Amino acid sequence: MGPDFIYAQPVKLFFGEGKFAKLPEILQELGVRRCVIACGKHFAPTAQAMQAADDRIVAVFGAVEQNPQLSGVKETARLAREAGADAVLGVGGGSALDTAKFAAAIALGDGEAEDYYYARKPFPAERLTIIAVPTTAGTGSEVTQVSVVSNGTEKKTINNPVFMPKAAVVDPVLSSTVPPRTTMNTGLDAMAHALEGYWSRNHQPISDLMAIESVRLVLENLEKAYHDGTNMEARANMAFASLLGGLSFALPKTAGSHACSYPLSEDYHLPHGEAVAFTLDSFVRINADERLELLCRRVGLSGTEELAERIAALKELGGLRRRLSDLGDVDLDKLAHDCAVHGLMQNNPIPMDEEKLRAMFEKLA
Repeated sequence: MGPDFIYAQPVKLFFGEGKFAKLPEILQELGVRRCVIACGKHFAPTAQAMQAADDRIVAVFGAVEQNPQLSGVKETARLAREAGADAVLGVGGGSALDTAKFAAAIALGDGEAEDYYYARKPFPAERLTIIAVPTTAGTGSEVTQVSVVSNGTEKKTINNPVFMPKAAVVDPVLSSTVPPRTTMNTGLDAMAHALEGYWSRNHQPISDLMAIESVRLVLENLEKAYHDGTNMEARANMAFASLLGGLSFALPKTAGSHACSYPLSEDYHLPHGEAVAFTLDSFVRINADERLELLCRRVGLSGTEELAERIAALKELGGLRRRLSDLGDVDLDKLAHDCAVHGLMQNNPIPMDEEKLRAMFEKLA
């Protein structure tokens, strides 16, 4: 009996060097008349210059934080409403994209942002067009219906079709100035997306194929991009790896490493990619099975142990925190509990309770 699955991907992809320079033509093709940009402070001057050059860009919210806040979503939505925008353009890492996605989803609603954040109201039936422009190679947010947003110290992952972009513009040139540490953090996030989509309980054949290719590209190009940000071949391959990683987990969803990343980010302030990578090699060993061995052989590795060692070596190269001792005073009981109860842990192929997670973290002491 053959495979049984459903696959859907509605995002129109514009991929390649120089695609961002064609944004005016892309906006025209998509029928955008009035657009708001959501971005971080580093891109804000460029966004303001874009606004001055193109009268379709009617406002800029240029203060997206590393862990995007609901307050930023509210401000972006307010700007879009007041300007009569029909689209929100997110430019940046996952934080900017998630802000744009959430803002576009609520801008036409009559509720407060908190009503949608806490599921007190369903998302409005109508939304603004979402266009995602990633400037890092890692999140895959440009092809998913997920938005990760914090309200103060509380961090939520909300999965809803209203967050799916209409289009994504993926231009490797935009990642060429990303610092080495960010390159490593986001690159390992892309690796995690691919691996977790592959071993998720919900994995399916098309996603599996993209996951394998994503892992191969990360292994062959992340170190090159880390050492030389101007290596455009490596940057292009990492952008493609990130895109494939996003596609490979968009339907199956992530699992153990992402479940653990939330308390690691909230309580110990690790950036998302570093938090995901913290346990990724541990979960490679925990989830090792015949399917994962097959992936390893297809990407040119001897097996799961070599994959775990390669991930650990990349973390060491990038100066990422790898031990609990790097995090300061750790409440191990709370950490294990918070990881165990996170919903994404249910997708892990090996059931992980508090006891097993505590044992995993103890090996990282």
